[in-house]
Amino acid sequence: MKFRAAMATVAAVPIALGLAACGNDKPEATGYKPSPSASTPVATTAAPVKPAPVAHLNRVTFVPAMNAALTKQKSWRILGTMTANGQTVLTMKGIQTADPVAMSMEMTGAAFQGKTAKIVVVKKAAYMSIPGMTPAGKYVKIAAGDAGEFGELLSGSDPTKIFKSFDSSVATVKFVRTETIGGQTLDRYAVTVNTAKALAAQGKKVPAGVPKTLTYSMWMDKSHRIGRMSFDLSGVSMVMNLTDYNKPVSITAPPASKIVSR
Repeated sequence: MKFRAAMATVAAVPIALGLAACGNDKPEATGYKPSPSASTPVATTAAPVKPAPVAHLNRVTFVPAMNAALTKQKSWRILGTMTANGQTVLTMKGIQTADPVAMSMEMTGAAFQGKTAKIVVVKKAAYMSIPGMTPAGKYVKIAAGDAGEFGELLSGSDPTKIFKSFDSSVATVKFVRTETIGGQTLDRYAVTVNTAKALAAQGKKVPAGVPKTLTYSMWMDKSHRIGRMSFDLSGVSMVMNLTDYNKPVSITAPPASKIVSR
């Protein structure tokens, strides 16, 4: 796998992370409930009340739920695997925060000759330690204004931009079924986006060969938090698990002694 492909994958990570929505799907009681009259006996064998049907998200409600959730996210942990032709080519693990926007990620796989690459995004700059490109334990600094796939990584690390792109690009949202994953009961959704509209909303052009639509599988808990997401694109599959929401984390830039020039 080319190094460019690995960077494109990392840049796509926040798309999934930004969808980790916090909410409450418990219906509130409504309507008038009269008190029993003193002269009228109260029935003691009332018919059992059927539970209200669970309200699943749809194309109309999905994006508002995401936008509302954005203000509630603080941090989360990522564990992802990318496969091609049934073979694992890249694994990633890391943490991300929403305010301030920051990310710390480690990636291992064929894209890095089986070694581990490290990327830190903080204060509108990325620090990358890439096997074969930087000395062991050293980082190069990439400023936000730099072009290329590195610039895409920085802009993609801001989940607010991803949320804005979904406003106009979501084509369909379908509830699939309820599944148990990692001991959790999760609702699975199929979310299809118009790739051209999503990229246009982020100020990007559509690369050659990209399909008109892309469908994400997303597994949500009852609080509308994403426990897992996956997608398939051009024969490459990505699965990411999201855990440890809003737990304290610390993401800092590498010290100056570990920064080297490009």
